Amino acid sequence: MPVIISLTNPSTSIARLVLPVVFIILAAVCGIAQDDRSEAGDLVHYGDLIDLDVAGGFEFDWRGRLNPEGFLDGLNTYGEPVYGLCRSEKEIAADVVKVYRRLLRDPVVTIKIIDRSNRAAATLDGAIRSPQRFQMRRPARLLELIVMSGGITDDAGGDIQIVRPSNLSCEPRESKWQTGAFKTASGVSGNGTLVEVITISDLLSGKQEANQVIRSGDVVLVKRSTPIYVIGGVNIPRNIAARSGMTLTRAIASAGGISKEADAQNVVLYRKEGSDARILEFDLTKITGGSVADPELKAYDIVEVGQKGRGKRRYPPVVTGVQFAPPNGLPLRIVD
Repeated sequence: MPVIISLTNPSTSIARLVLPVVFIILAAVCGIAQDDRSEAGDLVHYGDLIDLDVAGGFEFDWRGRLNPEGFLDGLNTYGEPVYGLCRSEKEIAADVVKVYRRLLRDPVVTIKIIDRSNRAAATLDGAIRSPQRFQMRRPARLLELIVMSGGITDDAGGDIQIVRPSNLSCEPRESKWQTGAFKTASGVSGNGTLVEVITISDLLSGKQEANQVIRSGDVVLVKRSTPIYVIGGVNIPRNIAARSGMTLTRAIASAGGISKEADAQNVVLYRKEGSDARILEFDLTKITGGSVADPELKAYDIVEVGQKGRGKRRYPPVVTGVQFAPPNGLPLRIVD
């Protein structure tokens, strides 16, 4: 029997909460995510602990990690280093056999990855309720990680940026990123780092290409809206999202409205234009009365509602934006 999910006139906040969960459930039921466990999970990454066993003795056994160049670090191959980065256990074993044949008759070599816990963590930061790092024991899709992190916050902008450093994720050889399927949105830096920008609307509408597979070392940033700052005689001084159509009265209302000590006839707008700063003064009572137009605000505007008994500022106020947490300072969660 088919499962029918009905949402009757959902609000924006409810939709943001419910839709990601719905898509995750549908993906699990329909088997969409079955292909996510790609060959990248079985390839050797930086930080993996590798065990090399030669049948019949211990003299040629080895255990270690890759060096910065991607070769098996410290393995005695008599002048022929064995490359291991982003290669399978069988591929590496075959190369070791070629080297050891000079010393042994028909060597049997087994390569195993015995510890994957030191791989580069994926990071989810920005307009997320619980920014965190993920130790990727398996590939996971973007929506899944967002749901794990509590969802997107109200100050999110329209874009999500995914940065994939070179060689940290061992992305499958025939990936959409590498074949140029996302050519119009993706960028490639000089060091091979891949950059993909998707929209939140595409992600929440269920577009498969927006719900990217996130791998080890990826940095995902849910971009915040550029802010407008509302300070002074308001009930909740705060920064709000600079969206289209945001006017002076709407911004003040978003900050809880004017407070008891507010001087509604003394509202100052500080606006930076290039290297110059403009100072505009408004009487809120005239705007609400309809005799003066309600000005539309721009990103990084500072609105200060005057307060009774306080004089005007001689200089524009200094406000600070949101600071993102350093990646290593975020909590770590295991995805297995």
